[in-house]
Amino acid sequence: MSTNIAGKVVVITGGSSGLGAATARRLSAAGAKIVLGARREDRLNELVEELKQSGGEAVALKTDVTDQAQVKRLVDFAVETFGRIDVLINNAGLMQQSPLEALKVAEWDNMIDVNVKGVLYGIAAALPHMKSQKSGHIINVSSVAGHKVTPAGVVYCATKHAVRAISEGLRSEVKAYNMRTTIISPGAVDTELPSHITHQESHAGINAYYEQVAVPADSFARAVAFAIEQPDDIDINEILYRPTMQEL
Repeated sequence: MSTNIAGKVVVITGGSSGLGAATARRLSAAGAKIVLGARREDRLNELVEELKQSGGEAVALKTDVTDQAQVKRLVDFAVETFGRIDVLINNAGLMQQSPLEALKVAEWDNMIDVNVKGVLYGIAAALPHMKSQKSGHIINVSSVAGHKVTPAGVVYCATKHAVRAISEGLRSEVKAYNMRTTIISPGAVDTELPSHITHQESHAGINAYYEQVAVPADSFARAVAFAIEQPDDIDINEILYRPTMQEL
């Protein structure tokens, strides 16, 4: 197991399922101390128990990333429990695809609140601790959609482009604090993400596509582990990956 993962305190938002849960399992197996945040408290508690049964250290706190106070409470809880925060993974995300002409304005707001503000709230919560420690690693989850814009995905793509812009700005600002930053941009991964789509035609098309090409969530967890386990003088700034079959 990597000694640069073992013992690290890792906070994961959106940790109750999908990419977050897969990452928690992989990092816990490598010896990290896991702090999970998500809205579904029952799922969080089940995962914490699973990690503990496997010999890991894990805690969880119900967290809605659209509420800045709750995100701060999650990060502060990690520091109170384990004495520090080494890695924050801003993983909570929402994908509600639809054409602009469908005028699903409430869903646009949802994605901006979760995908953009949630990331900023995570940074705001973790940055003071990491500045004080003179170390830390913030990993933000973008997407292939953060590199290109697709029909019916305009607002989602905009939020994921924003994550990349925020992350690059963060990277340039935190060098004095010995901090690392990573953007991870997955392609089609088998998670609950497509289930958030309410536009019928978009939902049908994306689900059919995912059934053909999507790869397991542990593919993301491996990318996270790769970024974390590098020696402290190596900063992996961005990882973009797709299923081999994905042409988009």
